[in-house]
Amino acid sequence: MTVREVSSKLGLEVKAGSARLDREVTGGYASDLLSDVMANAGEGNVWITLHRHPNVVAVAVSGGLAGVILVNGREPEELTAEKAEEAGVPILVSSLPTFELVGRMHGMGIPGQLASGSAGARLNAGRM
Repeated sequence: MTVREVSSKLGLEVKAGSARLDREVTGGYASDLLSDVMANAGEGNVWITLHRHPNVVAVAVSGGLAGVILVNGREPEELTAEKAEEAGVPILVSSLPTFELVGRMHGMGIPGQLASGSAGARLNAGRM
């Protein structure tokens, strides 16, 4: 599924990075701790957050994320939108709270990304 398809199915508003909406979504990661996202989000993941400052663009670029979805109707800061446009990072806005948005994305078949240090990740690693 692409960022464009996710956006269409969830009624998201594209605020920046519309040229990269055809990027494939490999999963989702929800966190408001930047270091957590940097350590645990997977390449191609869509990041769900309430942060609207320019650092979200740097985190998305460094992690190879497919895009960023801001929750609760939060709009990106002007500088954030500018940097996202320059970097080709889609930033989308949802009126939904994080819990509701994540549930809907999971229902669409988008898997979550297990944190590398989590008990679930350790259990899954033992099954491989």
